[in-house]
Amino acid sequence: MTLVDPQTTAADAPEGWVRVCTLNDLEVERGRAALLGGTQIALFLLHSGRVHAVSNFDPYSRAHVISRGIVGTRQDAPTVASPMYKQVFDLRTGACLDTQGKDAIALHVWPVTVSDGQVLVRWEAES
Repeated sequence: MTLVDPQTTAADAPEGWVRVCTLNDLEVERGRAALLGGTQIALFLLHSGRVHAVSNFDPYSRAHVISRGIVGTRQDAPTVASPMYKQVFDLRTGACLDTQGKDAIALHVWPVTVSDGQVLVRWEAES
């Protein structure tokens, strides 16, 4: 897991963005977890080169495991399936697409950009 202190890495990134890792730290269709302050996020690099950041917390199993999920697609939507109970989430919106008979709960999603090989996440300080 990558540990990031948003207050000390802010100088390396534009206002409101935090450098999390390099693009080379990510593997295609394999999740990576990062700790931003006290929040775990899961990063996913797709074959298209797009990077997505969602909460690493699985709201159904209540475990931090989303980064270990299986990456796939539903029609045109990039997805990740929880490794615990197999709920499927849209990586773009965090919406649960397959609830496995439970109430729908979405993952939190953060905007991501890649600049000069650096993966940046839009991050606002916790109040």
